[in-house]
Amino acid sequence: MIRAFGSSFVSRVATQTRAASTRAFRPSMAISAEDGQAEVILVGCGAPNRGMGWYHAIQMLEKQCPSASLDYIVEPWFMGAGSESEAGKEFAEWQAESEAAYGVKFTSSLEDLPPPDAPRLALISGRTADNPRLLTECIAKGSKCIYLEKPGAPTVTELEQMSKEAEAAGVEVLMGYNKNVCKYVRKTREFAETVEGSHVTFVSNNAYENTPESLGECFERNAEGMLKNMAIHELALLVSFYDVSVDNIESVTADKEFSSMQTLKGPSGKDYTDFDKIKFTIKTKTGKEVSVAADRCGGTDSFATVTDQSGSEVFRYYMPDEEDKEHVKMLQDKYPTAMPYFFTQDPDYITVKERVAKHTVDGQPAEGVATISIAVETLKVAEYLTPMLQEQLK
Repeated sequence: MIRAFGSSFVSRVATQTRAASTRAFRPSMAISAEDGQAEVILVGCGAPNRGMGWYHAIQMLEKQCPSASLDYIVEPWFMGAGSESEAGKEFAEWQAESEAAYGVKFTSSLEDLPPPDAPRLALISGRTADNPRLLTECIAKGSKCIYLEKPGAPTVTELEQMSKEAEAAGVEVLMGYNKNVCKYVRKTREFAETVEGSHVTFVSNNAYENTPESLGECFERNAEGMLKNMAIHELALLVSFYDVSVDNIESVTADKEFSSMQTLKGPSGKDYTDFDKIKFTIKTKTGKEVSVAADRCGGTDSFATVTDQSGSEVFRYYMPDEEDKEHVKMLQDKYPTAMPYFFTQDPDYITVKERVAKHTVDGQPAEGVATISIAVETLKVAEYLTPMLQEQLK
């Protein structure tokens, strides 16, 4: 088991580790995936206990995804310009332990990778702004399939170009929209179908401190904005299951009592304007109606509700549910300083990765996993909604 990290660090070990890992890999050093496994490259790991890529790595290194062999981790920032920061030093310690415990290889550049020894799956979990370039490099390095973290790219134009590039290369791109396979989403949709005139609301919460400093850091780090970041999962649900598209939206109405938009300074001193919480209802031209609420400071649980024709709530299902809370507690004890939302969504992260890895190997459909086409439409909806909701909250 790889432990959670504090601030302790031995400079000499980290320096030696970085020097060794930034050299091109010798074929004898490379790990080979076993039969029935995809050879996974994780691109963009991030800081231990904070980066989504780091949590993806933990799950694969601990064999939670049987069809995925995590053979290489590519981390440009913490093995490059950010290596002397405190987070960089922490990363180097985790790197040294992971190499020793699992044999996984680290590098700062995709250029160092050898040709694939098995069907290669690239999991891109870096900065959104870097994704177009990283996708190009992953294709050039022999990836058969690419798992792309949300929202995929900063803009619709870039994501559409990425889709075309991958299609021309014969490389499939699937998205890390894990809520598409969540238990609470499935249960809510199934229950809503039994209630005439039902209305579904998807609620997403994060656990940031409700302070200008905490939210300002959040706004800067997620500069694409809430609808392209935190709430993009809910928009993907709307696109996937409720016929929501820019062309099919009849109206959008913000809940002004719930919603809040602020302009705050990030750590750099630059001002960022974003929603710290937002709730809205979409009506489609084809007669469907669905609501989304997202709150940066709302806690650790996400949930969905169903109301009947009178507006009374008749169903609510949480993520995690009672069955999963024991598992969440175990993960909290194991990784006490990690981001809380990792644990509530842990089974769904595993499900999506396993389905994509298995698909990379056997070519069978990755059931329930969003395609890049869904991601393009989702990003279009996010770009369409943001200025409209901002205007309603002025």
